[in-house]
Amino acid sequence: MPEVAGLSGLPVSRILSSLLARGGEHGELFFEEVRSLTVLMEDGRIERVVSGTDAGIGVRLLFRGKTYYAYTNDRSAESLLALSSDLSRYAGGDAVPVALPSSARSARGPGVVRVPPATRGIGGKVALVREVDRIAREHSTEIRQVRVTRSESLRTIEVAAHPGVFVREEQTYCVLAVHCVAGDGAGLTTGYESAGGTEGLEFLEGGVPEELARKAAGRAVRALHAAKLPGGRMPVVLSSEAGGTMVHEAVGHGLEADLARRGMSVYKEKPGERVGSPLVSIVDDATVPGKRGSFGIDDEGTPGQRTLLVDGGILKGFLHDRLSAMKDGVAPTGNGRRESYRHKPIPRMTNTLILPGSTPPEAILSGADRGLLVVKMGGGQVNTVTGDFMFEVAEGYRIEGGRRGEPVRGATIAGNGPEVLSMIDRVGSDLGFGIGTCGKDGQGVPVGDAQPTLSIGPPFITVG
Repeated sequence: MPEVAGLSGLPVSRILSSLLARGGEHGELFFEEVRSLTVLMEDGRIERVVSGTDAGIGVRLLFRGKTYYAYTNDRSAESLLALSSDLSRYAGGDAVPVALPSSARSARGPGVVRVPPATRGIGGKVALVREVDRIAREHSTEIRQVRVTRSESLRTIEVAAHPGVFVREEQTYCVLAVHCVAGDGAGLTTGYESAGGTEGLEFLEGGVPEELARKAAGRAVRALHAAKLPGGRMPVVLSSEAGGTMVHEAVGHGLEADLARRGMSVYKEKPGERVGSPLVSIVDDATVPGKRGSFGIDDEGTPGQRTLLVDGGILKGFLHDRLSAMKDGVAPTGNGRRESYRHKPIPRMTNTLILPGSTPPEAILSGADRGLLVVKMGGGQVNTVTGDFMFEVAEGYRIEGGRRGEPVRGATIAGNGPEVLSMIDRVGSDLGFGIGTCGKDGQGVPVGDAQPTLSIGPPFITVG
């Protein structure tokens, strides 16, 4: 694969000087090229095999706490100089002298891609999708529909910014997702499972495609025959298999600095205060090898890092991009992320996780006399201002005498982020990851989340 040109050959210092000709605290050029392939099979047919390349450059000026942003697909020096000159009109003051390294430094993300997606042909990728579809359908005659999506991309970014940033990174993303619908004439239920991250095709090794197919199909069929859960208040055990959906939604978004600064977070005034059980510590970590939210640099060129958010129940701080860090007088935490060169960066999570504890996960379940065991979370929503949240339970079971009982369906769980963190009374020694694409302000970015097995005491609310 030929090397991506990026900002090479462009008069980068001259363009940034034009951008900062009338002042500004920060000037930036963000180059991105994404080469992608998606294979979609639905209803027994290959519906889509799409590959393509998208590339462009975003130009950003920060002046007196405001962002001025524009982007273009025209990567000529003339176009970028004109765009930078236009944006410079929004500043007012003296020109800023720009000094940059002569060339971009290559950053390396956490982990190694052993099998680059481009080394395998499309035919084999289509064949794998067909095989996953077959396995899911053969799981049960009650499977009515299967949707299999396989996606991969090579993303190259380059950031040149004043003061003193000139860095480049290649980021590989691969995902395989299976969605099944089961039906028996009386109703329909669904099951979903996915895997992937910042890995190459090695993520498919060890029978992963077959496991995803069987898990998604099994979840749909079990839900079809599960009993309805009566509403009420009861203890909840969140399995590590559920991933970290709860910590991501109910806690993580409220710790993004832009929301906190605008008064849209329940955690705004709580740094240094207790917001959870002493057993709970939470980090956001872009340095976990191979996970979907991992990288070597964020979309502002700041190195990816591990940020401690909650330590033994005490809130330590927030997730910052460059702008929010400037406003709060702190250092960026490597959380400046954007969907593409068409978007300005904003504070976003990477891989957000509750750290494991010391209790064996089997002891957490055996110690619960009754309640709800959540194995898989579904969709949900959160009000970051109040911390209130509600999630669907995609796979859940009654807890009966410390054991997994009969499956239940139609359950949702609701609560308040800080209150639920305070009610965690046991933390497992295991850790399970989930993957997703997180939406915020009209932008989607790849993220991971994780948690150990957790016991949450009453009065946790469940709604049948």
